[in-house]
Amino acid sequence: MPTTSRLPFLILAVAAAAAFGTVAPFSRFAAMPAEHITFYRLFVGLLCLVVFMVGSGKGKKLIHKPSLKSIISGVMIFGFMFFYIQATNYMKMGVAVMIMYLSPIICAVFAHFFFNEKLRISNIVAVFGAMVGFFMMIGFSSDTAQYDQMHIGVMYAVAGMFMYATFLLINRKPSPESPMQSTFTQLAVGAACVAPFVVTSGQLPSLEQSFWLFLIGLISGFLPTLGAIIALRNLPSVTFGTLAYMEPVTVVVLGWMLFAEKLNAIQITGCVLILFCGFAQSILMSRRQEDALEVAEAEPIVPNIPEAAMDIVSQVTPVPMNDKVGV
Repeated sequence: MPTTSRLPFLILAVAAAAAFGTVAPFSRFAAMPAEHITFYRLFVGLLCLVVFMVGSGKGKKLIHKPSLKSIISGVMIFGFMFFYIQATNYMKMGVAVMIMYLSPIICAVFAHFFFNEKLRISNIVAVFGAMVGFFMMIGFSSDTAQYDQMHIGVMYAVAGMFMYATFLLINRKPSPESPMQSTFTQLAVGAACVAPFVVTSGQLPSLEQSFWLFLIGLISGFLPTLGAIIALRNLPSVTFGTLAYMEPVTVVVLGWMLFAEKLNAIQITGCVLILFCGFAQSILMSRRQEDALEVAEAEPIVPNIPEAAMDIVSQVTPVPMNDKVGV
């Protein structure tokens, strides 16, 4: 596809990533518990998806048997959304989102031990650089109260990071469902997981809070998800993965503009390290997948040996028992 024809999808991918990054500041304005933020983001997004599919005449496609992978992914979505929002209540939004974006690095390490995708020197350097950036982002404070708050936030962010990494690992292979069906299942399962906590809390949002919760579901949930699905269908995965890093950049910028959450020089350096190493890791893993695909396409197709042998035997004229077979 020519670059000019890809331009609208490039803009769409950037806009989707930036919209995903609005959930943290919107949740600050909503001033609701993390479980409520997570529920409304998933539930409103689910309702918008249903309205969109019914309005486009494809509502019947949502009625399907969900795959186990989509169900587990829905649980992971609930987990990393909840822990991320909870982390932003104890630490700067920029620090929380950067910890979340260590997930691709964690995936690479996991794949090294369990998927036989051995890390090369370049991968190890990227992993080491990202971990250095992680500790630079956290920093150390002599203020005990501030350190305790940061410590709690880090625990929530790390929990969310592992949930997000699990989500990425589960979705390494394509789902038997269509993108819309898979999204529907994941949103429904995620909302169902957090719904009991919202119902038992007995807390109802005010009119102003309802406005922000609706924006979270629409602008931070449904619209960027739809945009990401459309962009992914028309852009290489490497390009989309690179543009997805607009999300943490958006969070850092909005945190600074709206809440005066400034990062010091060490934290900014750590932020750049994580972004660079995560970007490099995405490029390296994508190139490895492309190389593996080229090798697989180049290899001749070897038939099943027993079946091939039977085919050969069936084509050979049997030798009479009384004939001598010469050497």
